[in-house]
Amino acid sequence: MTHIRTSLRALVAGAALLLAQGQPGFAAGFDGAIKNNALALNAAGTVAAVSNSEESAVIVYDVAKGTVLRRLDGFVTPRNIVFAPDGARFYVSDSGTGRITVYETATGKEAGVLAAGPGAFGTVLSADGTKLYVNNEAASTLTVFDTRTMLAEAVIPGFAQPRQGVKLSPDGKTVFVTNFLGDKITLVDTATNKITGEIAGFDKLRAISITKDGKTLFAANSGRNTIGVVDVAARKVTSEVAVGKDPYGAALTPDGRFVYSGNLKDNSLSVIDTGTLKVVATVTGLNEPRQAIAFSADNAHAYVLNRDLSVAVVDRAKNAVISTMKP
Repeated sequence: MTHIRTSLRALVAGAALLLAQGQPGFAAGFDGAIKNNALALNAAGTVAAVSNSEESAVIVYDVAKGTVLRRLDGFVTPRNIVFAPDGARFYVSDSGTGRITVYETATGKEAGVLAAGPGAFGTVLSADGTKLYVNNEAASTLTVFDTRTMLAEAVIPGFAQPRQGVKLSPDGKTVFVTNFLGDKITLVDTATNKITGEIAGFDKLRAISITKDGKTLFAANSGRNTIGVVDVAARKVTSEVAVGKDPYGAALTPDGRFVYSGNLKDNSLSVIDTGTLKVVATVTGLNEPRQAIAFSADNAHAYVLNRDLSVAVVDRAKNAVISTMKP
């Protein structure tokens, strides 16, 4: 039985590649015009890994020292980075190669590869780190991997250019997948791997985040320069907050009190109070901030990735950049 299960999982993994290759117009380098960046912190907040889809390297920083720990080369279009819950490993998706490469945080050594098929984009891990959900922009699918076996368990169709935006509900029961085409969020039941509904009403949908109680979702509308506020139970946008030009980010602070919007064309962050849904501050001095925004566990600092793979350290009390980690 074990051999049969392993074979079936291998077939599912191969299906992800075949689905991508079966898309009209599929070709290597198909997504080069789609740009994004990523920044991930380990749970301890001591290591940051960053990427830009236009660069072939991932930079790993020592956060306390503000210096480069190592540079990982050989990517085509690196898309997203997530750390395992214990921080011992991190995963880097590359839509050009279709690989999710696993690295040991302490050494930078490659620890495995998950074959997701060309188009592999956004990623999110389950709370226990055993499941990795991968958006495939080319195949318009969501692939579910078992990180212990490195094999795919399911390939779910029915999406429309799912890119970086993918989140799990706090209870782990629902995956929220953004669809750039059609500007909607698709909901997937993690127990059945079935689509259960959708939320519409966005405009050039980018990053999303969800409150700890799972009741409210924030979504960046780069098409109309707003952050959409979503009632998850009602599955509808209830209001919008005007921010800077071309917002990509919608990052919640650890305490849930603020949402940070990375405004690409303004080179700024808009800071939204989640209680009043008002912009209470604007942080300047950045270089093309997008989705790549993270926070220290103590809420004191925000880390924002710049176009050149440097990381701006923002003092949240001052709402100002106080230092920059440079590659």
